[in-house]
Amino acid sequence: ILNYDIMARFRRRTCIILLLFILFICSIMMALKTLRPDRAGFGDPFGLGLLPELQQRTVLLDSKQNSLNRVQGDSVTHVNNLHSIAVNTMKASMPPINKLEEELSSPNYNFHIFYYTWYGNPQFDGKYIHWNHPLLPHWDPKIANNYPKGRHNPPEDIGANFYPELGSYSSKDPTVIEAHMKQMRSASTGVIVLSWYPPGMADENGEPTDDLVPVVLDNAYKYNLKVTFHIEPYKDRDDRSMYHNVKYIIDKYGSHPAFYRHKTSTGRSLPMFYVYDSYVTIPEIWANLLTVSGSQSIRNTPYDALFIALLVEERHKHDIHRSGFDGMYTYFATNGFSYGSSHHNWASLKAFCDSNNLMFIPSVGPGYIDTSIRPWNNHNTRNRVNGKYYETAFSAALLVRPEIISITSFNEWHEGTQIEKAVPKRTGQVVYLDYKPHKPNVYLELTQKWSEKYRKEQEQWLM
Repeated sequence: ILNYDIMARFRRRTCIILLLFILFICSIMMALKTLRPDRAGFGDPFGLGLLPELQQRTVLLDSKQNSLNRVQGDSVTHVNNLHSIAVNTMKASMPPINKLEEELSSPNYNFHIFYYTWYGNPQFDGKYIHWNHPLLPHWDPKIANNYPKGRHNPPEDIGANFYPELGSYSSKDPTVIEAHMKQMRSASTGVIVLSWYPPGMADENGEPTDDLVPVVLDNAYKYNLKVTFHIEPYKDRDDRSMYHNVKYIIDKYGSHPAFYRHKTSTGRSLPMFYVYDSYVTIPEIWANLLTVSGSQSIRNTPYDALFIALLVEERHKHDIHRSGFDGMYTYFATNGFSYGSSHHNWASLKAFCDSNNLMFIPSVGPGYIDTSIRPWNNHNTRNRVNGKYYETAFSAALLVRPEIISITSFNEWHEGTQIEKAVPKRTGQVVYLDYKPHKPNVYLELTQKWSEKYRKEQEQWLM
């Protein structure tokens, strides 16, 4: 009997120890997955759903490819009357700039942050825009059948895994624009990279937003911020249309004091344009626009600028160089998703850029989750780990000593990359993620911290 009791206790103890060991291993694996999935290859099926076909060598973008890119809709229409109201409201309530300067961290014009003005609500737009995003089906019908369909139903049910402190806002709302500028300035960012489609154009989930640009510029100026443009893959984007659209932007907005110009090593101050999904257009077409001998050359004209291409695959670096681009950025906040977004590849990309007189602009993000719109894509979630993921990305970026760091993003809520203030929220059907145990502004504070760290380290680099 005594032996039996001893054996029973031994078996129980063994089972408990084994269970604890398994839980420990699982915890380690989850931490590694969320923090540094560096060696993941680009072969992840996510690439088929989020990006256009990477093997496609064509100039034209199909509308279906646009919908698979990134839930990159646009926003806001019929803004003419609201623009004048917004500007008048802003000017009437504008406190002295000097007072703002005293209250907020100084802007860092080497920190660029991606910003989206595609959100709408009934009060300002007559309907919800983008908050009611549809659930995107998986490309494999067998897998798609296992997931829900339909679209979100704001304001309680929105197309995001987090919930904004400002609620399901409209990007036209002057108080929202003001709040956004103040948040970005408090984070010590300096340049807003504004998602942009040509006048009258938008993605399939949004509405045109070009009429909102003057309001963004006016508010940015109030907070001593600058604005540059993130040119989206609009229909029929090629060398000719890009020439006309760059000319349009510079002619219409280039004289505004908040319009960003980058001072080059040669002493020139040039506008800068980020070009999303640049790789879907063949280098020969880009070279027509971006090389001195090109048939549509913009070089050495009043519309010359710095053009920054998106690098996804490693081979894109050679195409970017041949195309005549001035640099490359990586955009995605999912470490390990693509060659460009994998932190461990940044050193070699920076070396390539240095040897070819190109700018390398790594993109850092606080995490990634898009299961509110792609419910089948949880394997590409990157947990925020209470800010550790974000700090890991910043640390990796500083190691390569870049001239500029870009941040993905201020408010791309669909993909959960936002650093905008978020709050805890629970509805009957949905429990939203939040920033607890930290406050809603934790990612703004972390950005400000790393902005200061970058400034100090940059001083050392230049010595």
